[in-house]
Amino acid sequence: MENTSKTVAFHTLGCKLNFAETSTIARDFTEKGFAKVGFSEPADVYVINTCSVTENADRETKTIVRSALKQNADAFVVVVGCYAQLKPGEVSTIDGVDLVLGATEKFKVTDYLNDLTKNDFGEVHSCEIDEADFFVGSYSIGDRTRAFLKVQDGCDYKCTYCTIPLARGISRSDALENVLQNAREISAKGIKEIVLTGVNVGDYGKGEFGNKKHEHTFLDLVKALDDVAGIHRLRISSIEPNLLKDETIQFVGQSKNFVPHFHIPLQSGSNKMLGLMKRRYQRELYADRVASIKKHMPHACIGVDVIVGFPGETEEHFLETYNFLNELPISYLHVFTYSERPNTEAVEMLGVVPIPERKRRNKMLRILSAKKRRAFYESQLGNTLNVLWEDENKKGFITGFTQNYVKVKTFWNPELVNTIQEVTLKEIDEDGAVRIEEGVFSA
Repeated sequence: MENTSKTVAFHTLGCKLNFAETSTIARDFTEKGFAKVGFSEPADVYVINTCSVTENADRETKTIVRSALKQNADAFVVVVGCYAQLKPGEVSTIDGVDLVLGATEKFKVTDYLNDLTKNDFGEVHSCEIDEADFFVGSYSIGDRTRAFLKVQDGCDYKCTYCTIPLARGISRSDALENVLQNAREISAKGIKEIVLTGVNVGDYGKGEFGNKKHEHTFLDLVKALDDVAGIHRLRISSIEPNLLKDETIQFVGQSKNFVPHFHIPLQSGSNKMLGLMKRRYQRELYADRVASIKKHMPHACIGVDVIVGFPGETEEHFLETYNFLNELPISYLHVFTYSERPNTEAVEMLGVVPIPERKRRNKMLRILSAKKRRAFYESQLGNTLNVLWEDENKKGFITGFTQNYVKVKTFWNPELVNTIQEVTLKEIDEDGAVRIEEGVFSA
């Protein structure tokens, strides 16, 4: 479908992987003659890429559809992504939704747009998740100073709280040469940082050529990317502790372009809870991974995912988690309040934690996270590090991140955008970022 007069706007919920896929879908629209506009502007087509990790993400979809229709009541609204795959019938009944596309159809949105007349009910094109067994390479570009590069999709793990295998299918990987080609394309566009993303990136290599055998490992991928010319920074978005091998940690520690920043899901510091969640490690292995990172990269930033209020989590189990995290040399937490998801094992489990108690535990860990981040930032004061400056003017300031993910700010200067500057970290501002005064840069 070619139409130079039509406009399209995109909104992405959820993870870095979704951002990468939205960008790929957007490039297809551009190639078909659509002009991309901001989501808060009137558009002929609105594409909403959904998440379904929490119940809140489902509710948020309805709010976003309403906000699109406020801009243009006659707009054609397309919903794709995990919520669309898991509950296509439910999505199709949301007022104003015209088209619902599941896991395999979302990369062919423009094929369904021959008629932009609004429908009384959302038209559904959704596959059985077993059919989501092929890989579509994606990367985000043009939105920010870093690119999210999709290297893997799907998951073969059976964590009892998680719907992602139901929404994204089996674990499968992009061919190594395709990943390297995408990295070269990103680099050629002048983007300074690439973030590797996927559902379970440490499982990279499985399903690379349509089979379950690993043709390459995650370490092979890391080594190959480190040799791509023109890349300034490579960052691993999130990796399971049982798949983060010592060899990978050692390689990142001495690599040319990989930065000393790891995000490692823990979910619970109680071995009893980890067993109920069907995680593939115990707390001892997690502590060992953290110790190995700090041994090879003392200044490394380590982020942690943790879930509170899982069924059966007593106060004692929660305090096990709290104390475990308090003692670990980690840098920040992403805290998730357990949310019941249909068709998961955890929904049937006994020992449901009351909502107010879940919220109390969440707040305790968020306070701990703020303390951990502050302590990590303080440990970096006096160090001279490289900052990649971002492209947003926030109340007269520009912000950026060091290699090890310290947030830095200085007075807005458009010439700094998408440049890497060497700075000495001096003091922490009242908003928690490290403040740099003007005129202290050396290229």
